[in-house]
Amino acid sequence: MLEPPTSLLLANAVLVVHAAIAAFVVFGLLLVVVGNLNHWGWVNNGWFRVAHVSAIGVVVAESWLGFVCPLTTLEMWLRSRAGEASYGGGFIEHWLERLLYYSAPPWVFTAAYSAFALLVLATWWCFPPRFKSRVHERVA
Repeated sequence: MLEPPTSLLLANAVLVVHAAIAAFVVFGLLLVVVGNLNHWGWVNNGWFRVAHVSAIGVVVAESWLGFVCPLTTLEMWLRSRAGEASYGGGFIEHWLERLLYYSAPPWVFTAAYSAFALLVLATWWCFPPRFKSRVHERVA
């Protein structure tokens, strides 16, 4: 059984990971566009682009299917184990939660996530990812 301080520490860690994933989704799109305009080849790395489209794909799927993000569920569970109310606490969680959690009807989030995913897919068409094949590497 987790002690309350450990549960709170883990809840804060989950919140940081959640914020990092959200930042990756948002800033990843910005990096792809800005990077291509500035001829930064690494922004079209296939693995980076697959990870990015997969991340927004999970968000959109959760939204359309009405699922609560597992990270949110885990964080809330850990906070309850620590005897805390949701998102009442220290500096880090106070500011990170404001970036991730805000109030609006569910359809607003579904529409926003879907529109963002369409932008991500548009970058695949405008700036296609590059996958290096092992056969090509041996020949070159």
